[in-house]
Amino acid sequence: MSETIARNKKAYHDYDILEKFEAGVVLSGSEVKGIRAKRVNLKDSFIKIVRKEAFLFNAHIGKLETTHRYYGHDERADRKLLLHRRELNRLISAVQKDGLTIVPLSMYFNRRNIIKLSIAIAKGKKQHDKRADLKAKDMKRDIERALKDM
Repeated sequence: MSETIARNKKAYHDYDILEKFEAGVVLSGSEVKGIRAKRVNLKDSFIKIVRKEAFLFNAHIGKLETTHRYYGHDERADRKLLLHRRELNRLISAVQKDGLTIVPLSMYFNRRNIIKLSIAIAKGKKQHDKRADLKAKDMKRDIERALKDM
């Protein structure tokens, strides 16, 4: 099974998820240590295509106190994503032709204990769509509580 490290809850609130992909992430040793300590925040992060390569921007990976200053890393550095060429072409066409967005959803360890990033092609929600989703979520929660009490 996979162990989730960080989740981007804001992505599910702000976007309609259309298609999901799994990507590897190019990391240094101190970044891997920070991720294993679960010092990751994907809240304001986004993915951009630069010269036919995907990069993760603005993701915060904290440093450990035990990491030496010389071997430390920039906490908000740009990180290259590892995808198959076919997946990259699909992402590029979705962004350029359809005007969609690529957002990170979660970071996790796969079965082989390798750090992976779940990304998605998404379409932005309007304000009234967000309100409708929250209303439906609240109603569902109330119904489950009522059924549980019976």
